[in-house]
Amino acid sequence: MRKEVAIVAAVLAVAVAGCGGGTGEGTGAGSPTTAAPASARRMSVTSPAYPDGGTIPRPHTCDGEDVSPPLVLTGVPGGTDSLAMVMRDLDTPHGAFAHWLVWDIGAGTRRLAAGQRPPGAEEGRNGFGTDGYRGPCPPRGDHPHRYLLTVYATDRRPPVSPGASLDALRRALSGHTLATATLTGRYGH
Repeated sequence: MRKEVAIVAAVLAVAVAGCGGGTGEGTGAGSPTTAAPASARRMSVTSPAYPDGGTIPRPHTCDGEDVSPPLVLTGVPGGTDSLAMVMRDLDTPHGAFAHWLVWDIGAGTRRLAAGQRPPGAEEGRNGFGTDGYRGPCPPRGDHPHRYLLTVYATDRRPPVSPGASLDALRRALSGHTLATATLTGRYGH
């Protein structure tokens, strides 16, 4: 019994030491093993137009006015220099399809109205080959597709040119993202 108690105590001591106060030094900025500050874990993006996992309303799709949804951001961490957003269709047969790429959004931005291009922001090339927002537009007869909107809090303005591709924006965000937040919607005909 004494030996079992000693083993349990040793396991607990190792577990507690492994959980406490490490600085993450040597792991590199942006490394998956670097712990995020508490405020970064609470960043969120919501929309008054649809709940997370809900159906994206027609006005925000190719069957309606094709305008971006209204958005609300909370918990943007301190040290954020700018924000970026990417909206992708996760259910296309050839991998994720970009519907909206936007960056250089002011770090103090907390709300965007429907159809609003963030003031001073740059927009990139979507999967349709145009710049700006193009809403969900799955093929008729397909099951409803999932659309993932990701917001990135960054420590710098991404060094990409207007009209940049999704790959170029991803490279620019790599190692410079302080926190992310996601909002998933569904849409089908």
